[in-house]
Amino acid sequence: MAQGPPKIVIVGAGIGALAAALRLSHQGCAVTVLDMHGMPGGKMRTVPSKAGPIDAGPTVLTMRPVFEDLFHDVGEDLSEHLTLEPLTVLARHYWDDGTSLDLTADRAQSRANIGAAFGSKAGAEFARFSVRAKRLFAAFDEPMMRTAAPDQMAVTKTVLRNPLLIPAMAPHRTMASLLKSTFRDPRLAQLFGRYATYVGGSPYASPAILSLIWEAEAQGVWSIKGGMHQLAQSIATLAKARGAAFHYNTQATRITRQNGRISGVQTAQEHFAADIVLFNGDPRALETGLLGDGAKEAVTRQNVEPRSLSAFVHAFAARPRGVDLAHHTVFFGHDPKAEFQALAKGEMPTDATLYLCAQDHGAVAADALQRFEIIMNGPPVLRDPEKEKPPCQTQIFKRFQQFGLSFSPTPGPDTLTTPQGFDQLFPASLGSLYGRSPHGLTAAFKRPTARTAVPGLYLCGGGAHPGAGVPMATLSGQHAAAAIMTDHASTLMSPQTATRGGMLTGSARTGRKRSLL
Repeated sequence: MAQGPPKIVIVGAGIGALAAALRLSHQGCAVTVLDMHGMPGGKMRTVPSKAGPIDAGPTVLTMRPVFEDLFHDVGEDLSEHLTLEPLTVLARHYWDDGTSLDLTADRAQSRANIGAAFGSKAGAEFARFSVRAKRLFAAFDEPMMRTAAPDQMAVTKTVLRNPLLIPAMAPHRTMASLLKSTFRDPRLAQLFGRYATYVGGSPYASPAILSLIWEAEAQGVWSIKGGMHQLAQSIATLAKARGAAFHYNTQATRITRQNGRISGVQTAQEHFAADIVLFNGDPRALETGLLGDGAKEAVTRQNVEPRSLSAFVHAFAARPRGVDLAHHTVFFGHDPKAEFQALAKGEMPTDATLYLCAQDHGAVAADALQRFEIIMNGPPVLRDPEKEKPPCQTQIFKRFQQFGLSFSPTPGPDTLTTPQGFDQLFPASLGSLYGRSPHGLTAAFKRPTARTAVPGLYLCGGGAHPGAGVPMATLSGQHAAAAIMTDHASTLMSPQTATRGGMLTGSARTGRKRSLL
């Protein structure tokens, strides 16, 4: 390999890879990004429609400071590239008994809404639950989400310094168990148990500490003008402006090694030589040998199994009728246990909660053609996915009709992506959209981190620490870039990098800066 800054090849163009590519190219690194799809974003994908491109992946943007920090750290202002619109209604919820509830950006209003729908005691229960979630989020944000490699001993010390965290964590209890004792009304337990699915888990098997996810949403939810995919496009554009090269429709077939170290990435078209490879696919692809034996030892089976949930996702354009929708609307199944019992057996649930994103909510006339995404939880790859498509499609829209909601035209099975479809889109994932399962108290410590056992091979994305979700995957890109810069500081510290003062991360919330080197 020629002298000079190491060549970095990034496999995949998901949000974690894009965040890393931007940070590394800003430091003057020679960055090449390869992706098997035709556009950046990974799971933040779109599908075409008569109403324009439809987001067919993540739809909820939380933890805005993560993205402000990313743009700030490369000398940019997030607001100059994207229009983020705060949502007054975080989510609207419907039950089949006629109950409805809006959770809002105003915490006091959310409590009042819960009190009006479920009684004043329920409002007080929600207030106590919110205090618990806020305490947990504040305690574990830094030692877990913001750290590059979480350490059980360090987390234990955090808890010992604040013993009141122990009852808040409810160790050895599941989310469902905690919520059952928190809320007298099972509908509220069902609502907040749904947050386990944000990271691909069941509330009946996920640890109670994941109740902190509510605090991430309570801090604010934003929509992006033009759709979520605009975030991926903007980051890719900034990385290109700093010299990063992107090759789309280019699938990596093998990660190569020479003399024990990474030597590049082989595609069907050519070999891309590299000193460093950052892998943004599902880590299970490495563990199963899909990228060759040279990368197989990078992660262990414990890092990638058991698998998280998948989903059945409809993305379509239609005219809605009959129900007052918000940007995010949830239609609950009748029996939450039935849904998650089916998923645990690897079956498609027949009594499932349905999530609906109205991408054009408030932006077009009520009777205009609008873009929608529907998400129903699913297990990893089904035995016979093609046979599942028609009954899934029928079940979803029949359920909406029971709530009084219809669409014209009614979407067909061709608008549906199944777990098998996701496995094809993201090889070796088995359709799991969140990597390793979050079930079990120590699951968070079993995810692979940025550094792997193979010299020169790094990881980022929702399958790596700190986990799934757009903010978490973005943080994984930060961790990977920092690890690369630290491990290769002697060759990466070019005059250009030195002039820029090294890689820093700023906090939009406090204005402080922390060196990553």
